[in-house]
Amino acid sequence: MGNSKSGAVSKEILEDLKLNTKFTETEIVQWYENFKKQCPTGRISKEEFQNIYRKFFPDSDANTYAQHVFRSFDTNDDGTLDFKEYIIALHMTATGKTTSKLEWAFSLFDVDKNGYITKSEVTEICTSIFKLIPKDEVEELPEDENTPEKRANKLWEVFHKGDNDRVAEGEFIKGLLENEDALRLIQYEPLK
Repeated sequence: MGNSKSGAVSKEILEDLKLNTKFTETEIVQWYENFKKQCPTGRISKEEFQNIYRKFFPDSDANTYAQHVFRSFDTNDDGTLDFKEYIIALHMTATGKTTSKLEWAFSLFDVDKNGYITKSEVTEICTSIFKLIPKDEVEELPEDENTPEKRANKLWEVFHKGDNDRVAEGEFIKGLLENEDALRLIQYEPLK
């Protein structure tokens, strides 16, 4: 995709990213220069992505969560992230609108990519989120969400579904928008 052999981001990708993100042309060019320094091949592997994530969570086990995040960003399923996927991911998680972030969160929870999430997928993602939380912070969590299973159960209740039911993207977004507490349950924000 684009001009991976040359030192500059292609006009096509630049225009696309200017349209689909809040980043300016100057910011995109700077991101691209940094990306090319860090990833001379023009792609980030899952392992490289996990290494980046570990730097953000040095006191936690970020590998499982990073794998799920990587899967949700690897939109063409080629096992790598190119510059465009990387910037769109960065935009969605850092500056995107709430609905865009929830669309991304749905893709994170939709582990098998079938367009629905199940309670077992919610439990799987809650388990990976839990691995990010330092032990001393886990002790501070409310009793009804101090294990991955309790957190998954609390989140699943928001959708008023049975254990074997599934939730479509629209239901997921609506349920989370109508419940601020549920928004908190789908992520981990360090106390520090």
